[in-house]
Amino acid sequence: MDTNPSPSEAKLIQQARQGSADAFAALVDQHQMFVYNLALRTLGSPDDAADAAQEAFVRAWLALPNFREQSSLRTWLYRITLNLCLNRVPRLRRQINELTSDEALDLPEPQSAAFDPAASLETRQRRALIHAEIDRLPEQYRLLVTLRYQDDLAYEEIAGLLNIPVSAVKTGLFRAKGRLRQALIGLNVYEEQFV
Repeated sequence: MDTNPSPSEAKLIQQARQGSADAFAALVDQHQMFVYNLALRTLGSPDDAADAAQEAFVRAWLALPNFREQSSLRTWLYRITLNLCLNRVPRLRRQINELTSDEALDLPEPQSAAFDPAASLETRQRRALIHAEIDRLPEQYRLLVTLRYQDDLAYEEIAGLLNIPVSAVKTGLFRAKGRLRQALIGLNVYEEQFV
């Protein structure tokens, strides 16, 4: 992910830093779905996720004058959100810290699924089953899968957000994909993106 904001986002950041609530509202509009989805995947409850997302944006508004732009705004918002979620679920922070690099492998990049109009219903059903299995993963694995495959963050970005080595990210994803593979093969809905 590019750490340089688009010209329009950079302008909004500048205006929001100067106190423009409208500019900040535009930034919230751009990032609210990603922030909410991260909170939802981490916390598992729509109500808790909405509360965490709202609190994340309040904290971002208050801290925006100190945003140094060493990372993208999206990454900064993710870090705020993730820290809030981890504070709400302390065992998740411990589980993430327990990830080891003993099984780290170079994993292939996710592949985008091709759209087949004739199979759209089957595709929707398959995706629903996949998402249900992702929701059944232990929290630390669910978080890694969400950050990597839903939010399309690079291994290095995930490692930075979680404050763990890149090898631990790869190990956690390897283990998560192994669990998904077993569950989805049993349901005959295994997708190549999890190879």
